Amino acid sequence: MSIVGILLAAGRGARFGGDKLSAPLRGSFDDVAHGTPIGVATCRHLVQAIPQVTAVVRPEDVALARLLRDTGANVIACPRAHEGMGASLSCGVSAVADAHGWVVMLADMPWVRPSTIALIAEALAAGADIAAPSFQGQRGHPVGFARRHFAALSALQGDEGARSVVATHANAVTLVEIDDPGVLRDIDTPDQA
Repeated sequence: MSIVGILLAAGRGARFGGDKLSAPLRGSFDDVAHGTPIGVATCRHLVQAIPQVTAVVRPEDVALARLLRDTGANVIACPRAHEGMGASLSCGVSAVADAHGWVVMLADMPWVRPSTIALIAEALAAGADIAAPSFQGQRGHPVGFARRHFAALSALQGDEGARSVVATHANAVTLVEIDDPGVLRDIDTPDQA
């Protein structure tokens, strides 16, 4: 069964002040060294967990595309990235339309452990419709989607991402209990890096 990781790396980082995913992390943790670019750290964890990863970037973000490619991802430039996360997710899923499922990872979440990502992929492979990690009762990221959601995911627009797909199928979400606070932690501002 082919499960593909989709790394959403096409945001503008407006609250961060721009170029967020190339910004260096201030600390080190697990296998991530101090100074590693945020997007590279996240991509590295996704590639460790899922061998086939497609990273979605803005067309003009050539430097980030190179960094993510060097980390092991197949990189695609989304011409509609300016529309928001939904458009980027649509581009990513459409680029690997033959997959049996997709694990969608936000590129500004470098603290999610590879083992957590692997558990979400395993849940999909075992038949979950939608799978997400849960830490201390809170649903986090990444979120996995079975093939039957291709039409809905590939039709996404705007900046909402897949929230509407998850909400429509809330009863079909498999929560995977994990001990990984990284699933709730993203980076919006420089002081959070």
